[in-house]
Amino acid sequence: MTADDSTEVQHSLKKQVMTLGLLVAVFWSVEIVDAITPWSLDVYGIRPRSIAGLWGILAAPFLHGGFDHLAANTVPFLVLGWLTMVREWWHFVFVTVLATLLGGFGVWLVGSSNSVHVGASGVIFGYLGFLLLSGVFERRLGPILVSIVVGLVYGGLVFGVLPSQPGVSWEGHLFGFVAGILAAYWVARRSRGKTG
Repeated sequence: MTADDSTEVQHSLKKQVMTLGLLVAVFWSVEIVDAITPWSLDVYGIRPRSIAGLWGILAAPFLHGGFDHLAANTVPFLVLGWLTMVREWWHFVFVTVLATLLGGFGVWLVGSSNSVHVGASGVIFGYLGFLLLSGVFERRLGPILVSIVVGLVYGGLVFGVLPSQPGVSWEGHLFGFVAGILAAYWVARRSRGKTG
């Protein structure tokens, strides 16, 4: 590895750490504000089929139903987000935006009436869907190996797309996961178009 390669790797790693660290810091800061103020910020989450609840599509990933919920989301967000980012910087941005918007809109369309959906798990499931299916769509050794490892470590999360636990937004998981699969398919097609 040349000095230039080493500098580029260091710069890339610093960018990844700063991005993920900043997002996690925002998640935790918002939850601290939510905990110490007399009003609940969670009301700004996704409220299905409510016009005002559409704003929740953008806000929901930053809101959590308590510190336990946030702690449960932090590690998979960091791990799966980083694995997505390591592939390409724009993959991380693309999957994050698609899982937030498309996943959130799916929740808004089909979520239970009078419910409020919050949490970064829709985005996490977007990363999961992207990483699991990238190997299938791209048919290259690197993405296939990542898909296998992610499947072994986090594959059990896939069952979260099914209605199971009361109070858990399976809709957010499902539509985030679908958004991740669509992102993987689009990235693979774009990659084949460049090489074909």
